[in-house]
Amino acid sequence: MALRKAGSVLVVFFWSVAVVLGQDGWSVTYTPQSICALKGSTVHLTCSYTYPSGTVTSIFWFTKMETGVKPEDLCQDPEYAGRLEYHGDKEKDCTLRIKDLRERDSSTYLFRLLTDQEGGTYTGSPGVTLSVTGLQVKVTGGHQDKTLTCITTCTLTDNPTFIWYKNGQRLDEPTSQQYSVNSYYSDSYSCAVEGHEDHHSPAVCVRGESCFNVTYTHQSICALKGSTVDISCFYTHPSWHNVTEVSWFNKWESGVTKDLSQDSEYTSRVEYHQQTEKDSTMRITDLRVSDSTEYKFRFTTNEARWGYSFPGTTLTVTGLQVKVTGGHQNKTLTCITTCTLTDNPTYIWYKNGQHLDESTSPQYKDPVSSNYEDSYSCAVKGHEDLHSPAVCVQGQSCKRVTYTKRRICVLKGSTVDISCTYVGYVTSSLWFSPKRSASWTNKLTPEDLTRDPGYAGRVEYAGRESGTYKSPFTLRITDLGEEDSAEYRFTFKTYNFEWGHSFPGTTLSITGNTAVFDTTVYHIELQEKINEPSC
Repeated sequence: MALRKAGSVLVVFFWSVAVVLGQDGWSVTYTPQSICALKGSTVHLTCSYTYPSGTVTSIFWFTKMETGVKPEDLCQDPEYAGRLEYHGDKEKDCTLRIKDLRERDSSTYLFRLLTDQEGGTYTGSPGVTLSVTGLQVKVTGGHQDKTLTCITTCTLTDNPTFIWYKNGQRLDEPTSQQYSVNSYYSDSYSCAVEGHEDHHSPAVCVRGESCFNVTYTHQSICALKGSTVDISCFYTHPSWHNVTEVSWFNKWESGVTKDLSQDSEYTSRVEYHQQTEKDSTMRITDLRVSDSTEYKFRFTTNEARWGYSFPGTTLTVTGLQVKVTGGHQNKTLTCITTCTLTDNPTYIWYKNGQHLDESTSPQYKDPVSSNYEDSYSCAVKGHEDLHSPAVCVQGQSCKRVTYTKRRICVLKGSTVDISCTYVGYVTSSLWFSPKRSASWTNKLTPEDLTRDPGYAGRVEYAGRESGTYKSPFTLRITDLGEEDSAEYRFTFKTYNFEWGHSFPGTTLSITGNTAVFDTTVYHIELQEKINEPSC
């Protein structure tokens, strides 16, 4: 599951303690018994347990309890994928953390433990009840004077401090759950709880249906490094106002914002799209980890401007890593990220460069090879070129290939070097392009580019040495034409091993434009733009 530091946490406790005492020293204590938490926030279900003797062999949390049916570990539930962290141990602590809370997470959660003793199974009933709520603004009162109330579906205690926004601008004076106003038809209001501003309520019109408002499609987005993301919103304004300017920004100081389309850090990577008169989408391509921040939309009319302090969409950019856990023989592989990928993605696993069909979950559950030569890598379907680095399951001396650059864009007629580093005692090696598979003698066996008539006299290798263990290897293609735009992969053989053919390689694009992007395995860097191409 994806792991990262705890984010925003709003936990509202009903201070009761459920202590479940069993016979012979069994017990589970939940503190507290009921919790009310904001949608999108993080919550800790705190509990402790005791058992009479033996060794704890298994511990897990679950929500569904049916007679005669074995409870399902929440860690195996796709609904919670990447959102759970067990902070307990196999001694007495059984605390569970759930992040990015959703309203459907509202349920009763129970803890279960198993020991190596006969009859050593125990469930701590009645559990802890979690209620997840959003915020809404309720408008009451007469035609002129209105009372606004920030409401929830469960009662927030501990006297929280409330924040109010008017037309996207934070108001300093109100800190209570109710706010009295006498406003114009164009004004909108929203509320939040201090410390959790990113979990604000939708903005509402105080009078009529035509007021200033911005609604973001997503409050948070998790996207893969190197991919493309769309951050969107729709907005409203009084019918007698005319929009004169729209922009997206992520930096503001004293009310001054900078349009991202004019920001050098986003040059040629940001585009604005508009489907209707009341929506806006910002597309960012070739995402970098440094793009992780909050993005906001702002519009100006001939009479007013939407405030800059209203919370927007928080983008987190993550790479993929394979985490190896387990004993010497039995290993578990987990494809981890620093945030929870949306849309419940399908995962892809590679073993020694070959696509494995049987596993599509973030955990590789099939028997993991104990061979010291074997390596594994993971990717997300639809983003196969953004795969994780290959890792050794046993030791550090496994076979693997690492491409120096994931994408390259160069000018037509020029020369390009496509490089990789391999690990293994090589007996033979070659570069190939899946695009050329129609011309292969055997469709399943790649053919060396040096023997392809389409590259005759234009391809040469550098760095190939039979018997070397770890070495760089470069493919050079000269006199590039548009037909050379393709993906290029490297494969090698040892005396008893062959690197798979399905592991994504380097994608080459040929163009005649200017301004190039060069994407490496680890980062994306904008090359100097003097007489260089743009893909």
